[in-house]
Amino acid sequence: MKTISLFISIGLFAVLQCCTNGTEARLKEEIKPLAIKDSLIKLNKAGVRTIHVFVALCDNKYQGIVPVGKNIGNGQDAENNLYWGAAYGVKAYFKKKSSDWILLESNKNLSSHILERLLFKHKYRNVYLLADAYDGQFIKQTTIDFLNASAGNNGSEKIYKGETLYFGGASNLVTYTGHDGLMDFALPLQDASKAGSKREAIILACYSKKYFSPHLKRTGALPLIWTTGLMAPEAYILHDALKEWVLNKSNIEIQLASSKAYSKYQKCSLKAAKNLLVSGW
Repeated sequence: MKTISLFISIGLFAVLQCCTNGTEARLKEEIKPLAIKDSLIKLNKAGVRTIHVFVALCDNKYQGIVPVGKNIGNGQDAENNLYWGAAYGVKAYFKKKSSDWILLESNKNLSSHILERLLFKHKYRNVYLLADAYDGQFIKQTTIDFLNASAGNNGSEKIYKGETLYFGGASNLVTYTGHDGLMDFALPLQDASKAGSKREAIILACYSKKYFSPHLKRTGALPLIWTTGLMAPEAYILHDALKEWVLNKSNIEIQLASSKAYSKYQKCSLKAAKNLLVSGW
């Protein structure tokens, strides 16, 4: 970790920063689960699919990471944050670099912990994406909300131009981007809801398969893409995975697309990227 200043690639820097400083001294803190609302039995109308993206903003102060630059590591500043407003953050990448998604709506300061919420629609398909930027000091809450959604709980509705869209636990796909907080704190396992259909999940965080496996198994969600090692959870991975997902491609094709993106931007071999970004159990 003392050699971090020697790295000249922001990609390599992001890989290191996403991991905890003290993994061996993992906290054993237990928390009481949030009050779980019943799943929404109402689903999106036929032909409509939804994606809910949970982003824990990178935070030098409140997360167990190797510090990054002051601006991109301020978890209370979404606009400049590494995982949101910076070049390869979810907001910047989907808004400025993608020809597949159209930004429909942006709302700021929805709650004490969600600093910004974006609603996108796919340009060619009837697919909507809701992305939430969580204040970095609330990474635990971000993780709880993601896992609740994975379990089919805490469904939420969003009305856009008279059409009601269902997200949270009523989404078809839920995703998490950020530091792997489960390296630092423990959470109770969350059982899957008895209502509604199963969701798929993408978890872009260091060693997410290892740390999220017991939780995801209990939620019943299907792991579409997660990781086996250190990584930079940047938005091109999610973006290119979704290119195939909206076309109903197979898990293998989705994994290949995300791996190609990672290989391209991180300048690593495709084999290494495929070993890092895996699908299924």
